[in-house]
Amino acid sequence: MKFVVPVPALIQKLHFTWENLAGRPLPYTMFVDISNPTALSSSLNISHIGEIPVGGLQTWALSLHCGPYNIEVDLSLRINVSVSRKNTTSLEFKRKKICMNLKETPTEPEEVLVAVPDSTSGGQIFYVAIGCACAFMAAIFVLIIIYYVRDKKIRRHRDPLQFMNYRESRGLSSACSMERGTGVGPAQTFLSPETPPPTSAASGSSYRRLDDRPNRELHERIQEITVQRCRVRLISIELEGTFGRVYRGSYHEEGALSPKDVLVKTAAEHASQSQVALLLREGLALYGLSHPALLPVLGVSIEDRSAPFLLYPHTGYKNMKRFLLRCKFSNEGPPRALTTQEVVEMALQAAKGVQYLHRKRLVHRDLAARNCVVDDDLRVQITDNALARDLFPQDYHCLGDNENRPIKWLAIESLLNKTFTTASDVWAFGVFLWELTTLAQQPYGEVDPFEMASYLREGYRLAQPINCPDELFAVMAYCWAMSAEERPTFSQLLICLQDFHTQLTRYV
Repeated sequence: MKFVVPVPALIQKLHFTWENLAGRPLPYTMFVDISNPTALSSSLNISHIGEIPVGGLQTWALSLHCGPYNIEVDLSLRINVSVSRKNTTSLEFKRKKICMNLKETPTEPEEVLVAVPDSTSGGQIFYVAIGCACAFMAAIFVLIIIYYVRDKKIRRHRDPLQFMNYRESRGLSSACSMERGTGVGPAQTFLSPETPPPTSAASGSSYRRLDDRPNRELHERIQEITVQRCRVRLISIELEGTFGRVYRGSYHEEGALSPKDVLVKTAAEHASQSQVALLLREGLALYGLSHPALLPVLGVSIEDRSAPFLLYPHTGYKNMKRFLLRCKFSNEGPPRALTTQEVVEMALQAAKGVQYLHRKRLVHRDLAARNCVVDDDLRVQITDNALARDLFPQDYHCLGDNENRPIKWLAIESLLNKTFTTASDVWAFGVFLWELTTLAQQPYGEVDPFEMASYLREGYRLAQPINCPDELFAVMAYCWAMSAEERPTFSQLLICLQDFHTQLTRYV
């Protein structure tokens, strides 16, 4: 079923007919993949998971609902039928839905009937379906011509990042002779439509959040750092979540004598389009920034019909949260204890990285040990938060607003009003300091996420960790002032931490 059948704008439903000749119910699963869910949605009049009953032909329908756009949308219907425990038949029907924003809604024409092959007579019905498809395509040929003539002028004035189908200009070939930076056509497939950022002090002032970039700017960034997939080799999995994957790999740059080590963030095949779009948007957040305490993305590899690869330099760094947990619970010899001096030195590096972001008028919004890396010499770099929700689900909670947030790291104003400023980054830095001193203990582990706002309003804060000097805990406490104006800036934090570090080195 590799051919793609156009579906005219006037047709809103596709009917499918199947027949079970196996003599017993056959389990099935269905998946509908849509290239642009904003412009097109779908619904089935049967369950996505069920059994094909025995007894004659049965018909069901897939309804297609267009948004107010003039656009073509690719969709595919995948059906998996389990004939036996070890024998699963997979079918895929590909369609190209033509959506037109008509002023008047015409009466629905006769709906299309498409036969779904069963597990025993699939070959015959397959050829019948091909014949029907050819006749169907001939019948709508005139409608397609009319559509293109009508839509040609409209496309010139539409935002190309929102409405243009970049698959027409795909350039990522598997051949390695192409130059870096060419052919980023499929990128638009993953970029979700632009939505205004939530109301916040950061967005209302001259500061902006790291991932607050318009689609046009993101597409330009992708063009600048695109690398070819054939130059990337995945070696082993470093981190794995429900849909996210972090691999250790290598990238052989054109003209280089040997490949360089990289970390690759990507998504599994079953990841949704919104999850992949979020991976791209958050993964490009630090691109263009240069500071020893930041780890920006190195390159992006996008192939049509597959999840993107985000490449990061890998010089022995490892995720800080996992590193701290290994220091506490090591399976390879005795646990490693971090001295107070080492903790302060790591905190100083992170503070300098965030100070650099603030000088660039950027707010991180998700500063935590899970979004940092560290090497064996305790050199620290701050990373973006791409895939963090999936790789560390215990650190994020949804409070009924359909948004997974790092509740235990949020300042009181961020928790209540979704307000993010440099002061909210300072609050998160205080929790980050607490993570360092406790070797990644879970903050507020005994507090229900839904009770966090009340808990903080009543004046409760994280307790002083065991063996944490008073001077260091005082820095944390300053970060958790109820009023954002009373919290120190990162320049002030650096002075306090540097003075304390100087005191520690005097006794070494």
